[in-house]
Amino acid sequence: MLVLEGKSVSKALRAKVKEEIAALGSAVKRVPGLAVILVGEDPASQVYVRNKEKACEEVGIKSFSYRLPADIAQEKLIELLKELNENEDIDGILLQLPLPKGLNTQACLQAIDPRKDVDGLHPENQGRLALGLKALRPCTPAGTLFLLDYYQYNLEGKNCVVLGRSPLVGRPLAMMLNDKNINATVTMCHSKTKNLAEICRQADFIFLAIGVPRFLKPDMVKKDAVIVDIGINRTDDGLCGDADYKALEGNVAAMTPVPGGIGLMTISQLLENTLEAWKFHMGLIKAEN
Repeated sequence: MLVLEGKSVSKALRAKVKEEIAALGSAVKRVPGLAVILVGEDPASQVYVRNKEKACEEVGIKSFSYRLPADIAQEKLIELLKELNENEDIDGILLQLPLPKGLNTQACLQAIDPRKDVDGLHPENQGRLALGLKALRPCTPAGTLFLLDYYQYNLEGKNCVVLGRSPLVGRPLAMMLNDKNINATVTMCHSKTKNLAEICRQADFIFLAIGVPRFLKPDMVKKDAVIVDIGINRTDDGLCGDADYKALEGNVAAMTPVPGGIGLMTISQLLENTLEAWKFHMGLIKAEN
């Protein structure tokens, strides 16, 4: 079984970003700027934010950090987002999710300028994705496809099953797989799907993003399937994915590990998205209608 590890792939993507920034930065007289906003003190979010800020520093992106109290008023948070939209030193805005209770996530995401929406979650960017138009794309799905491309998988005509339909991962991933540049045949499954095991057994590629520890078992896959595990779950035994890795090992053609797989790609893709937003902001690339 081939292990589709993300460390070398993530490193390659970061090297590409760093190289482009170094090559273009002198011409436009400044490096990309990313605003990172953390509301509240969720421990997992704090770790994610620190990792993102460290990654920015590694590739030459300047990060602007905003730590806000959990009880901040909705109006104050939206006011900050609008200020960042107008800040010429900032090319990307990252609002760390989930937000504390009492804040309207959608209202906050919609307050971000779509051209600075490096998470790809603004309705305009999601709509452009659905139409097959160029846009900033959600980091985890985009990073997932970068990893598969790195390992030289051709998904054209392949039967791809996506488990999970969240707006962060499952839904945009399904649209990206179905795009004319990839041309996969996509089946999206969820908690109400009937005959799920039978559907999975017909899949060439299975993408897991449901948040259920070790859900996918050997009797749900065919021998030559490729398993892309996007889930990450904290259990008494440590971190694990949505696939039963140990049970599936040797029963499929290839699989991503958890940790050490897709999770590494998400932050690297954030850097790539920030690079793209900077290039657009500085007039180095043109928008597509």
